[in-house]
Amino acid sequence: MPRNGKASVQRMATPSALPWSRAFALKGLLLLMVIFLPACSRLVSQATVNLADGLTRAIANNDDPATVEAGGPAYLLMLDGMIENDPESETLLIKAAALYTTYSAAFVDDPERAARLADRALAYAERALCVHLPDDCGLRQAEFEAFETRMGETGPDDVAVFYTLGTAWAGWIQAHKDDLEAVADLSRVEAIMQRIVELDEGYQLGSAHLYLGTFATLVPPALGGKPEVARMHFERAIDLSKGANLMAKVVYAQQYARMVYDRELYDRLLTEVLAADPRVPDMVLQNTLAQERARALLAEADDFF
Repeated sequence: MPRNGKASVQRMATPSALPWSRAFALKGLLLLMVIFLPACSRLVSQATVNLADGLTRAIANNDDPATVEAGGPAYLLMLDGMIENDPESETLLIKAAALYTTYSAAFVDDPERAARLADRALAYAERALCVHLPDDCGLRQAEFEAFETRMGETGPDDVAVFYTLGTAWAGWIQAHKDDLEAVADLSRVEAIMQRIVELDEGYQLGSAHLYLGTFATLVPPALGGKPEVARMHFERAIDLSKGANLMAKVVYAQQYARMVYDRELYDRLLTEVLAADPRVPDMVLQNTLAQERARALLAEADDFF
């Protein structure tokens, strides 16, 4: 999650020819390629995925955001290289989309650079969707009614790829917030997150609820904002994570408590974040960033309320 509160490598080449292949007749070599190389490819692919998993967990469990900020670009390039060698890996495409989205939102302030990274994140997410189900290629550009219909047809096996698409899409909209056509896509991201809540609301510790809560607070109540709907989603996200996701409380304070001018709730949520132990497995970095944001929000509270 981003530092400002905006809710997962080494390039490994598969050999095109084995060193000892010239000792075999052409027919035998082709047979070996048919029998051996697919298995080798699977082994390389699994090793690549395992390496990506390990690096992703290492980043998630790092308590020094500055280290992640400095080292993150190298990992992004490593993922790019892995995908070059395994372009049909849904797992790698999902990881790349997620990391590009998170890194851009958390650490990149330059608007042009943020837009470029968000573009790449969304492209990877769309490619993952195409690999997951080729019939869904181009779904992002479908008419809204067709898009809604497709979302209603999704099942539990589709949650991971659509959550990745939704988060990357939301990051892309944020990076292109001056483009009214991009902002108009929010309704599609909302449809994705609503469906994920219906299928598996506990996915990613209830993070889809954080998106839905945020969407409900994007405009004031007088213009159609829904603070009580937002409150329900934020509280549900906190419940689903059993309080472990500190960013849920930060977003709740920033988006809801500020909207309704509830200083007591605002102070309580942020104080709880600062008092909590951020060292939750696979959430250390996110929680550390949440505490940084909580300190900043508390420091400016008197200026807001």
